[in-house]
Amino acid sequence: MYTGASGERRREKDLRIFSGTVGFALNFCRRARATPGRAPVKFTTDDVRITGMEEVIAPKGLITQLPISSAASRLVFDARKAAADIIHGRNDRLIVIVGPCSIHDPDAAREYASRLKPLADRLSGALQIIMRVYFEKPRTIVGWKGLINDPDLNDSYDVNRGLKLARQLLLDIAETGLPAGTEYLDPITPQYLSDLISWGAIGARTTESQVHRELASAL
Repeated sequence: MYTGASGERRREKDLRIFSGTVGFALNFCRRARATPGRAPVKFTTDDVRITGMEEVIAPKGLITQLPISSAASRLVFDARKAAADIIHGRNDRLIVIVGPCSIHDPDAAREYASRLKPLADRLSGALQIIMRVYFEKPRTIVGWKGLINDPDLNDSYDVNRGLKLARQLLLDIAETGLPAGTEYLDPITPQYLSDLISWGAIGARTTESQVHRELASAL
């Protein structure tokens, strides 16, 4: 609301600004229509925050390069069945997920697995030990998003390299006879890794996500 002399002056100023803005827009549109041979003006409204694109390897391509072995497939099958039996009370052992917060050094993870395996064997009568092998970091704010997203920890975001490192590590861990568990964060990555995962988690930040509920149902 404009009141008094000062209010009237603000009103006139606002009207001049509005009229100028509308006039500019109308003149721009008239010129665009009037120019012979010129295509209609279209503004960029799609992918406005995308600065570049790079093709990611197809899941089938990576799995073909790094196929699961018969021994690894048997390990995953048996570990999944054991976990399901424990959860449903058909087995009185406990499931124990053991491992680092996330994987940033595959060689260190292989060493960890080699040391965990004898312990898992020794305690197998009471515990179903599954190695925690998390490749993705859920971020509320910015930060390193995990081995798959940025395997070199330098903001290079070589996702193809990250996917290959992750699958190779899971194969190596499976060959030691130790089942692996991970968190499914990005709904695409399970297509590359899920055949090697014995226990999958939906994290705290994604438990309410419809996409992840559907993902869990499919897995």
